[in-house]
Amino acid sequence: MMLDSDLIAALRNARHIAVLTGAGVSAESGVPTFRDALTGLWAKYDPMQLATPEAFARDPETVSRWYDERRLNALRRTPNPAHLALARWQRHMIERARTFTLITQNVDRLHQAAGSTDVIEVHGSLIDWRCTRTGRIIECRGPAFPQHPMPSGHGGVLRPNVVWFGEALPEDAASAAQHASGFCDVFISIGTSALVYPAAGFIHFAKSSGAVTVEINRDPTPATEIVDHSMLGLAGEIVPALVEAWEQA
Repeated sequence: MMLDSDLIAALRNARHIAVLTGAGVSAESGVPTFRDALTGLWAKYDPMQLATPEAFARDPETVSRWYDERRLNALRRTPNPAHLALARWQRHMIERARTFTLITQNVDRLHQAAGSTDVIEVHGSLIDWRCTRTGRIIECRGPAFPQHPMPSGHGGVLRPNVVWFGEALPEDAASAAQHASGFCDVFISIGTSALVYPAAGFIHFAKSSGAVTVEINRDPTPATEIVDHSMLGLAGEIVPALVEAWEQA
């Protein structure tokens, strides 16, 4: 794969790299994107109508059951070459006393499964569920819940610890992502639609702060015209090639 020499030079000289990943990365591991049409028993539902606090308040059984199935599907998946390459890149950056910040919109924990550390999850995680009464977060890696909604054991029920439409991003995650975007020398967006804000704004903030901006995506997005380097194709092919070129630079 031919890679832009200016991009490789920018990566080689960068002391701080920030990466934002979206659904396109996990799709290559078999995780359906949020906007994929639902199938089977869920075909009659619109995912946009299930992912709101109002939907959970109105029909907690259905919403809980759908998210539990998504959780189980995520736990069955394995990291793909893009996940693994990003974990290797972070490890090697740390070995060189540089920083590599991984920000993800994905909720499947595949980055952590690949070995990435300190991942900023701006949309939360399907693996964590939160008590509606106490706010206590419980990691759920076991089998399907025996009932829906699942009692939390603390007087409430469990809801997925993800950001629903109408909810704000977790304050700590949003602040960390914003800081990394403004502090980095190179910002790379991988597999995102560049449509979901505020995460879609990180690349604009990085560019306005002087970072070299890169987009890796299967199809053009609203960010394609503003980035310094656009690479169209599969993350599982492009990211490993990019990391290998950086390692050899």
